[in-house]
Amino acid sequence: MIHLFVRQDVADYETWRLVYDRFYSNPDAHGAPITTVYQSIDNPNDITVEHTFKNLDDARALVSSPDLTQAMSAAGVLGKPRIWLTEKR
Repeated sequence: MIHLFVRQDVADYETWRLVYDRFYSNPDAHGAPITTVYQSIDNPNDITVEHTFKNLDDARALVSSPDLTQAMSAAGVLGKPRIWLTEKR
């Protein structure tokens, strides 16, 4: 399994969450059937999202997707998110 993490600062968590939920209304469509959202205790607008993929190609396709870029913009993501891929060992 491939785990994609995205850490991002957002202008407003509630606005971000509405866009996120709409974009991932069908996680299987993005090849990531498992998603988890983490919210910083100290800053509610500091969000980390974990997506679990069956393969690396699906993860890379999502990262490079223009749809994801548009969704992040609409959701109020500030600056460039930190994105990394991992594999559990």
